[in-house]
Amino acid sequence: MPNRSRRSCKSLHVALVYNADAGIIPDTPEDRGSTADLRHMIRDMARVLRSLGHRVTVLPLAHDLFAFQRKLRHLDPDVVFNQYDDVVHGALYEMRFAAMVRMMGFPLTGSPALALGLSRYKHMSASLLHGTGIPIPPCTELLERVGDVDRHEWRFPLIVQPSQEHAGIGLDRDSIVRSKKALRQQVRRIVQTYNQPALVQLFLPGREFNVGIVGGKRARVMPLAEVNYEELPADIPPIMSYAAKWIETSVEYKKTSVICPAAVEPELARQISDIAMRAFRAVRAWGYSRVDIRLDEAGLPRVLEVNCNASLEEGVALARSADKAGISYPQLLQMILSAALEGPPYDVSVSMLL
Repeated sequence: MPNRSRRSCKSLHVALVYNADAGIIPDTPEDRGSTADLRHMIRDMARVLRSLGHRVTVLPLAHDLFAFQRKLRHLDPDVVFNQYDDVVHGALYEMRFAAMVRMMGFPLTGSPALALGLSRYKHMSASLLHGTGIPIPPCTELLERVGDVDRHEWRFPLIVQPSQEHAGIGLDRDSIVRSKKALRQQVRRIVQTYNQPALVQLFLPGREFNVGIVGGKRARVMPLAEVNYEELPADIPPIMSYAAKWIETSVEYKKTSVICPAAVEPELARQISDIAMRAFRAVRAWGYSRVDIRLDEAGLPRVLEVNCNASLEEGVALARSADKAGISYPQLLQMILSAALEGPPYDVSVSMLL
């Protein structure tokens, strides 16, 4: 296989891979996390990549992994643009997919398998960040059984969520608890519904920020985005629940907004940016990411989550922050491709026959 890291970023053959499995939950018209919305985004990305002069092959992956491997080997792309995202709760296939592509010897956009796995196991990621001196919410615990509630001393209110999900899955109006009874109920619901332990953390009352990071060896922090919950009714907790992210008909979606760039005093902005970059590097993220940060009662930033391969939908989220930095959507995708060809540090491409 040729040394692709030396190839020019011009006129690449890009395999744009996405998850074509419809999953176990039926799509609804108002859900912007649906399969239809994903395919629309993939079509837009392919169009933009072609406008940059690249040859793009859109490659869906559902159940037949062997057929996918044969197709990918036959295509022999210069780089795989990884938009494979789990739709089955707790499946953790993202990590396995990334490992498989690298074992086949192809450069891959975004984070490597280890970073994807760490960021999906939320308690493991939080423990790693805490161990490296990066602030996380107090009372961060992993509860595998309802009885584990009695093994800890708690400060309320707490936020309770599935420990292996992303995109707001499992977060709703009952996720903030203020008593042991409510905590037990939420832990039981998560263990039974999602078949995984519950992650419990102290609910932080301060401002919430999304921090975009883009690039390879010279990764840079994008302008900060702040989640604005001020219009939410008092009986709805100010959190990025699944409804707030995806359900267009919900009060959460309609009354939650994002301010970008955020109005933040310089010293606080410096602290948030520094902590976000440290978290990005600690989990070995690469190429692009979004780090979610919330202020505690003292106004100090604490990391909620590192989202390694954040959404690349045009005009929102990471793309919106990049635009405020003067990086157009086509430029953003090109930067991500360039980072993939650079490759993460210490990564050795030794392809294996699969």
